[in-house]
Amino acid sequence: MTPRSDDTPAPGDTSSPGVPRVLNEDWTAVIVGAALIALVLLGVRPATPRLAWGGEQTVASLVSGDNLARSGQVTLLVLAPAVAGAALLRARVFAFVPGAVGLFVLAWLAQAMAGYAGAAALGLEYVIFALAIGLALNHTVTIPGWLREAARTELYIKTGLVVLGATIIFDEIVGAGVLGILQAVVVVLSVWAFSFWLARRLRVDDELATMLASAVSICGVSAAIATCGAIQGDRRKLSYVTSLVLVVAMPIMVLMPWAARAMGLPDVVSGAWLGGTLDTSAAVVAAGELLGDAGRNAAVVVKLSQNALIGVAAFLLAVWWAMRNQTGRHGSSVTLIWERFPKFVFGFLLASALFSFGLADATVTETRGLLTGLRTVLFAMAFVSIGLETSLGSLVTTGGGRPATAFLGGQAFNVIVTLAAAWALFGGWLVAMPDLR
Repeated sequence: MTPRSDDTPAPGDTSSPGVPRVLNEDWTAVIVGAALIALVLLGVRPATPRLAWGGEQTVASLVSGDNLARSGQVTLLVLAPAVAGAALLRARVFAFVPGAVGLFVLAWLAQAMAGYAGAAALGLEYVIFALAIGLALNHTVTIPGWLREAARTELYIKTGLVVLGATIIFDEIVGAGVLGILQAVVVVLSVWAFSFWLARRLRVDDELATMLASAVSICGVSAAIATCGAIQGDRRKLSYVTSLVLVVAMPIMVLMPWAARAMGLPDVVSGAWLGGTLDTSAAVVAAGELLGDAGRNAAVVVKLSQNALIGVAAFLLAVWWAMRNQTGRHGSSVTLIWERFPKFVFGFLLASALFSFGLADATVTETRGLLTGLRTVLFAMAFVSIGLETSLGSLVTTGGGRPATAFLGGQAFNVIVTLAAAWALFGGWLVAMPDLR
């Protein structure tokens, strides 16, 4: 696929024709993300809505006056900078505003569905509900123009990644443990290389192969999102990869704890194995709970270490993608890298550096919950947008099943390599077995 230039409308772009953009989408995402972070740091800190329910918390708690007021305040905080960003991208603002509110409501519904105790116990995250809602609407009703105007997937994804940087703290990465970081590096490098090689052998195009390899090797949905942005990928392919991640994660989440018990693995080794293999954070926690405290903690340590590699991976992938796609272009390598490099990655790295080294610990602690909530809202809006623009038929027929085969093959390799790494690093072979109780 030929990479889009910054001024080429994305698929489904409903921007006003003939009106030049003030900024490209990457810089706009940096500005919108920075504005959100700045507002929070300046004291605009509404309470986030309570979306967990089930048991003693009934569904009525979701629509209580207080909870709806919290939701409204978060809506205003997210949408004010987003509307300004849409204007920079020459959107039809009067259509974008009601559409963005509608997307927020659908994203809120997806989070509420994931907040149900039964869904949480199964590791079902909001992304699968957001995608399902978008797909259901797209296949059952005619989507109004004002809602399609607001379905700007890449703007929400890239802005969400900038905000995500504010929650990636260097000290916590180090605190997660050298063993977890070492396992993450070994697994990511080996599994990514194998998965990409396998996908290319199966004649999967480079763009989709890169997203598949990152999703398998790093951390599933979040890695696929970051990779899609880094290589300026097709969001329809991102939807396909995300669907694979979520569908495959469910049986693995159930089977791996059982397999670990059957093999007689120590809890710490089992947890490290799960944390490095499962592709969603909720699935890691849910499966880890079946292994006891030590197993759960090991799973979380390894998962956190892999999540922390998102920014590094996005940076390296962007450079690699720019270099390998410069055929026929004039100019120095540095110029070409700068031209193709996704600028939102700078926003991610700067936000991480600011919150790691430039702010007081108390400020970081006070703002983390809200920033995490804002990132979740943006990602949920992005996945509703993906569903609104995706055909289920294309998911079934994509590449004659070759991409799905590549993903499953990469995941099988991931299971084996991660087990070997977990046993070597957490099983007492190379160093003393860590106490993670």
